[in-house]
Amino acid sequence: MSTRLNWLRAGVLGANDGIISTAGLVVGVAGATTSRSAILAAGVAGLLAGALSMAAGEYVSVSSQRDSERAALELERRELADQPEAELAELAGLLVARGLSEDVAREAAEQLTARDALRAHARVELGINPDELANPWHAALASLVAFTAGALLPLLAIVLPDAGWRVPVTVGAVLGALTLCGWVSARLGASPVPRAVARNVAGGALAMAVTYVVGTWLGST
Repeated sequence: MSTRLNWLRAGVLGANDGIISTAGLVVGVAGATTSRSAILAAGVAGLLAGALSMAAGEYVSVSSQRDSERAALELERRELADQPEAELAELAGLLVARGLSEDVAREAAEQLTARDALRAHARVELGINPDELANPWHAALASLVAFTAGALLPLLAIVLPDAGWRVPVTVGAVLGALTLCGWVSARLGASPVPRAVARNVAGGALAMAVTYVVGTWLGST
């Protein structure tokens, strides 16, 4: 369950990044020009660059995490082979620290060790599930999809309406989407919803305001 929640939270954050970065880009370009093709080209370029950057960054990050998990498991495997009694005592001590009595902890440690010593130490000592090591390809794909899904909203909102309605429609759609993302992230993180929504909406509004002002200034010069 915790793994699924982490993936869902990462997806929401990826979509949020796609919304804000693409909205800032296309609103800024819309401030500089009314050319639909120019706005579309900039938006698509931003979407592709952002999605690929997110995917590459997530792949590198999760690959490093997986390498660390594998190294920790290999070290634990060697320690179990070299000093099994010390590792058994260590496991029992960890269970005592979690609230078991010494006798119960010792018996539980012996049973867990007899069943699968490496798995027991991985879960209790390292907090790792050997069957669910981080997958960098899954992480990269999830980030790419989430960012793309988020970026499509401001991109479509800016290119579909007539020139006079592009910025207002985009701003409204983006702020609505950011409200939803803030609400979902707050619920997943068990944090106050109003604060998360306000923070998310304020950040997106500021990004669009700044890029629009800069784009309008550049367009006028």
